[in-house]
Amino acid sequence: MKKMVFPFAFASVLWSATVCAQTLVTGAGATFPYPIYSKWFNTYHKLHPQVQLNYQSIGSGGGIKQATEGTVDFGASDGPMNEKQLAEFAQKRGGQALHFPTVLGADVPTYNIPGIKAALNFTPAALAGIFLGHITKWDDPEIAKHNPGVALPKKDIVVVHRSDGSGTTYVWVDYLSKVSPEWKSKVGVGTSVNWPVGLGGKGNEGVAGLIRQTAYSIGYVELIYAVQNKLSYGKVRNQAGKFIAADLASVTAAAAGAAKSMPDDFRVSITNAPSAAAYPISSFTWLLIPSKIADAKKRQILVDFLKWMLHDGQKLTEALSYAPLPAVVVAKEEKAIGLITP
Repeated sequence: MKKMVFPFAFASVLWSATVCAQTLVTGAGATFPYPIYSKWFNTYHKLHPQVQLNYQSIGSGGGIKQATEGTVDFGASDGPMNEKQLAEFAQKRGGQALHFPTVLGADVPTYNIPGIKAALNFTPAALAGIFLGHITKWDDPEIAKHNPGVALPKKDIVVVHRSDGSGTTYVWVDYLSKVSPEWKSKVGVGTSVNWPVGLGGKGNEGVAGLIRQTAYSIGYVELIYAVQNKLSYGKVRNQAGKFIAADLASVTAAAAGAAKSMPDDFRVSITNAPSAAAYPISSFTWLLIPSKIADAKKRQILVDFLKWMLHDGQKLTEALSYAPLPAVVVAKEEKAIGLITP
């Protein structure tokens, strides 16, 4: 008797084969770009069903650590790796940690002051003073004099910061170190620092949640988290003396000068940029890709993804409040992809 192969059975076999043939590529790191990375990886998977890119939003410090240990295929960070971290990576992985800028974003001072929805103006002195613990009341003269007409309450300021190793923190304290000699000498720069004051929240999500729940609080999150959580966020006075809101144009302006002189390893800071149109707490964010990837299939996937990210992926950035990469940076990155070898 001739056996029949039913269409649904055949389809099931094909589906099983497709699932089995999927290649899983794992990454971990920065929460700052998580919304756009999530969008990218989902979109790329739809275009290439045989590829699954899994990303854990655990903070830049965790991303650097896991990439160095080799427990993930790639890492992600908003703060470039320092010389010590690069040396450790090379020792453990047998190759370089390549930095690939992906998008531009901004840290914003976000706050919860009952009854006030206005976009407050913050000077560098005000932000440094608040996070150093010197400015403790919302009606402090350094805040009040730059916000005429706003009835600031005589209430204690509750400072909120990240509790985990974080590139969002790196960007924030990199800025504070440039505008405050006291911050630079007493606290310094890093993905994790010894905070003079404040409560800690895990991830941009945790900080946003704490601010939303805590009256008279202030913290810092990546712009998209403030937008998505409907949090008030302020303007910051830039190096040219203008109070600037974080948006696509002002973040792009911050990168304009640095893009032309971008070093070959792409490790650059654009906080406190000199342009009159620049938002001063802006940053690139980076994927951390090993220069040596033995697995040929994973190596090709990451190379192909990077090429897609630099072109089609950039078209998805603005809807999520990130600024796309300048063309000159894209051109340099296309060349750098060639450094990824077996």
